[in-house]
Amino acid sequence: MATSPSKPKPDSALKSFLSGGVGGICTVIVGHPFDLIKVKIQTSAQQASVFSMLTQTFQKEGIRGIYRGVSAPLVAISPMFAVSFWGYDMGKRIVQAVDERYIAKHTNNHIGQDAAAAAVAYPFTISQLCLAGGISALPTTLIMAPSERLKCLLQIHPERYSGLWDCAKKVYAEGGIQSVFRGTGATLLRDVPGSIAWFGTYELVKKGLMKVQKIDPESGALSPLAVLCAGGVAGMACWGVSIPADVLKSRFQTAPAGTYSGVMDVYRHLMKEEGPGALFRGLRPAMIRAFPANAACFFGMEVSKKAFAFMD
Repeated sequence: MATSPSKPKPDSALKSFLSGGVGGICTVIVGHPFDLIKVKIQTSAQQASVFSMLTQTFQKEGIRGIYRGVSAPLVAISPMFAVSFWGYDMGKRIVQAVDERYIAKHTNNHIGQDAAAAAVAYPFTISQLCLAGGISALPTTLIMAPSERLKCLLQIHPERYSGLWDCAKKVYAEGGIQSVFRGTGATLLRDVPGSIAWFGTYELVKKGLMKVQKIDPESGALSPLAVLCAGGVAGMACWGVSIPADVLKSRFQTAPAGTYSGVMDVYRHLMKEEGPGALFRGLRPAMIRAFPANAACFFGMEVSKKAFAFMD
């Protein structure tokens, strides 16, 4: 008697959550100094090279200076990336569930075969993975927006706050929860297309490298160097798409209350006073940071997924 076919078991959601958190910590440790310089460039009219600003900051303030404001992303980034990778996993499940035609065909083709034969991996297309990436940005923004608000304020106005908790209290006192979450729309405007590019590029480069190295995607795994390469390229693709919205977000979140009525008001002022080129301020430090930080992120994530394989 033939056993009924079973669907392939998806990765554990908890495993995706935890491995994403590890990847996030790796990202902050590697990329924060360049993120500091990016925000400085975006929120001032000062013209200086990335490495000269980094050197000046280090000479004046030491290692503590180049990691100024790190507490906000370090506290938030681990759960944020955890939610991001969990959201990506959920996005893939949603995409797969919507594709009922494939599931019906797959089931019919395996009638009379054993369950193991039916349990093959779902063949996601790159467009489906991009869609799943976009979905992942929705829950992530709930953590990202207040974290970015506090981080940017700590980086630009360090003299006003004694630390993360002091910054959070003063921001809340200024305008309540609405002040804490100022820039949420701009963060979403940045992170939805950014996440589409991030996850989509990573999967595309990973598939390409597997093909070049003649690795079976179903049973093989990329070398650490290949994972670092795919993650780095994904990070650069993400920031190439995200930087204009990131400039608007940084300006809006660090401006005194009442300066702008919204993100579109920031855009109008920026175009009038500084021109289109201002939308790409901070692109250089963002790109310099993107490769190593995101290479570290995906490497940490992939290593953690193997370590947490017992959760499947």
